[in-house]
Formats: sequence, C-alpha cells, structure tokens
Amino acid sequence: MKVKGFWLSLWEWTKTGVVAVSAAILINSYVLQAFQVKGESMLPTLNDADSTFALKIQSDYAYGDIVIIDSRIGEPRSWLDPVREHPLVARLFGEPAEYLWVKRVIGKPGDTIEFRDGLVVRNGEALEEPYVLEPMRASAEAVTVPEGRLFVMGDNRNNSTDSRAIGSIPLDNVIGKVIFTY
Repeated sequence: MKVKGFWLSLWEWTKTGVVAVSAAILINSYVLQAFQVKGESMLPTLNDADSTFALKIQSDYAYGDIVIIDSRIGEPRSWLDPVREHPLVARLFGEPAEYLWVKRVIGKPGDTIEFRDGLVVRNGEALEEPYVLEPMRASAEAVTVPEGRLFVMGDNRNNSTDSRAIGSIPLDNVIGKVIFTY
C-alpha cells in the first residue's frame, strides 16, 4: 500500500511542478519578460550583462522610454516568438535571441528626426539628453517616423546599431518597456 501512495504522491507533485513551470514561462513570455543586456550600446545607462524586466502588455510608449525590440523588422513576429525567447527555453534549445536589443524611444509616428552637430533634433528642437554617453560623431539623414512605428537609439550613440541603421521599428517588434533593472 505504501508503494501505491508514493507513486500517487509523486504523480501529484509532478503535475503541480509542470503547471507551475508552464505558468511561469507563460507569464514571463507574455506579461513580464526577463532580459539581459548584451553589448555597450546603452552605456552609461545600462551596462553589458545588466538584467532587466520588460512589461510586455504595454501598447503606448513615451519619449525616453527604454524598450526591448526585435531587430528583425522585415520578419513578422509569431505568437510563439515570446516562448522561444524565454531565457529558459532559449537556453534549453541553444538558440539565444541575439536579435533582441535594448534601446531608447526617440521618435514616435509623425516625428521628424534630424542629426546636427552631434545632437538629435526632433521636430526642429534639439533634444536635451543627459543620458547620452557622448555626442554623435557621425551624422545621418533626416527621417520622418511612419505610422505604427518608433525611432529608437542607444545611449552610446557612437557604438549603437539602432534605427539609424535598420530603420524605424514596427510597434509589433517592440517587445516591451523596461521597468526594472538590476
């Protein structure tokens, strides 16, 4: 009788564990995602290997928000992408999501972004950006942000691949807003 009770108990614990792990993965994939910063594009605000949490149920982003983006702007995102990008799932399958980048929102739909004398100019007004590591050394063409997109840049402007290189980011490719860093 004790053997039967052991297996029944083990089965109950296994079911509970599977449900708990599944719920944690779903919450982390669709509501609040852990993310590790890779690279130095957000210096001095965020360092390489800093850990963050991004709120994924966000639909509106403000100027200056730090966001996680999917840099594959030519590929549509599927409902499975968030699960594949979960750190545990990515580690199990050996497919880290190198295309997820952390950047800052600089422009919203309809904004014209220009670059003059190392500064970013939005709609004719130079931005006051105390978080930038150093002034930009290179300039880029002026752009108008299309509907349904954001213009994002790293704080380390001279060492950041961002909207200046890949273009504005479709809102579907904005994973979420960083709300906590540790």
